[in-house]
Amino acid sequence: MPEGDRVWRERGLRSAVLAGDEQAWRAWYEESFAGLDAFVRWRCAGRRDWADDVVQETWLVAVRRIRSFDPKRGSFADWLRGIAVNLLRNQLRKRRHTPSLNGVPPGITTSSSVLDENHSRDRSEQIALALSKLPERYEAALRAKYLDQQSVAQMAEAWQETPKAIESLLGRAREAFREEYRRLEKDG
Repeated sequence: MPEGDRVWRERGLRSAVLAGDEQAWRAWYEESFAGLDAFVRWRCAGRRDWADDVVQETWLVAVRRIRSFDPKRGSFADWLRGIAVNLLRNQLRKRRHTPSLNGVPPGITTSSSVLDENHSRDRSEQIALALSKLPERYEAALRAKYLDQQSVAQMAEAWQETPKAIESLLGRAREAFREEYRRLEKDG
């Protein structure tokens, strides 16, 4: 959809929502939910329980702040993703300040499946934290490639770059992610 058409449509939806039109909210929700959910799952490193909470909180914030949404500044989907990113960053900050048991408390025996689940959760949090520390362009490139499964050619066309520039960007983004993940692993 051309940018002018999107802005016009989203202005109309925003006005209808502000006037109390439930159909407008339903339309926005139905067209935006799947993309937001996939984005948040990506940023939560596949942690479904955590992603569900963030998606729900994102919609609650969107409902409370709909007056601040300006279609000229970006799409509704981008606005929702921005809210989700801020919620995730706040949660990650809180989690980093709270000591984690990272396994078995003294004197308690657990099965290996519980230990595996704890390790998996810790790893997912580390991946999510590493993604949140990347520059927006790097995170967007990795998301386009691995979440949206776009080819280098598709990314180059959408971003108005050469395929070589996109390959280089992806290489830098992957390396930045690896470095951040290793740093967090060392600090953890």
